[in-house]
Amino acid sequence: MDAQTFLGMEQVGDALHWQMRVEPRLTTPGDFLFGGCGLGAALVALEGASGRPTVWATAQYLSYAPTHSLMEWEVTLAVVGGHVTQGRAVGRVEGKEILTVNGALGQDELDVGGVWVTPPVVPPPDECPPRKIPAMFRNTIMDKVEVRVANGRTFEDMRGEPGSPDTALWARVPGHLAPSAATLAIFGDYIAGAVSNPLGRRAMGRSLDNTLRVVQLKPTEWVLCDIRMHALVGAYSQGVAFLWSESGELLATASQSTAIKLWPEDAVFPE
Repeated sequence: MDAQTFLGMEQVGDALHWQMRVEPRLTTPGDFLFGGCGLGAALVALEGASGRPTVWATAQYLSYAPTHSLMEWEVTLAVVGGHVTQGRAVGRVEGKEILTVNGALGQDELDVGGVWVTPPVVPPPDECPPRKIPAMFRNTIMDKVEVRVANGRTFEDMRGEPGSPDTALWARVPGHLAPSAATLAIFGDYIAGAVSNPLGRRAMGRSLDNTLRVVQLKPTEWVLCDIRMHALVGAYSQGVAFLWSESGELLATASQSTAIKLWPEDAVFPE
């Protein structure tokens, strides 16, 4: 299975028009499209229309796409250059604009370069505890992506004591082994939940934006989401994530602004 299949993206007539059904596996506990799935779907459309891989993309979320709704995508390739295509994808439900994604797509070669950041030292995925989610989050994106806690506290351990702003998660979509910008976009949206660790309280967020900068695509089953929260002020948080392969190769960076709410205190976790 690839990201296009997981997201349910289908061309409609030509490569500039696509559609997807907002199935429960792509949604938040609030019964609307998960922000990372929205950005990922736009990247499927932009890469399909341009025939080029993603370099950079950013999404602005304007409204909600409810569970089971049909989202229609329209791609505009504003500038097609020799090496880079600049484009945008607009997702709508019943004619209402839900999100707009702008991006650059292309590929070139240069005989110099490097990666100047290093991954955190954490245990491998099979030595990390799974992240448990309460029953109210079942049948959403939260239980379709497998997550293991590599650095930081699990949600059930949040009891009010502040912690570190730096956390790390291993994430994978079981059965989805092909690396892609769309998959990394989904994982990048885990920044929102990472505000829980410095707060010491379980929190969830609504994405205001998501930005993904792709470094390189390398084969990997698990992706390490190395998350650094910067601030939470006035109910809005900001943070960044470095996305690493299992072998320690930098795949992408992500950043996000999020409107934050606290979880219900009576959330019940599975044993």
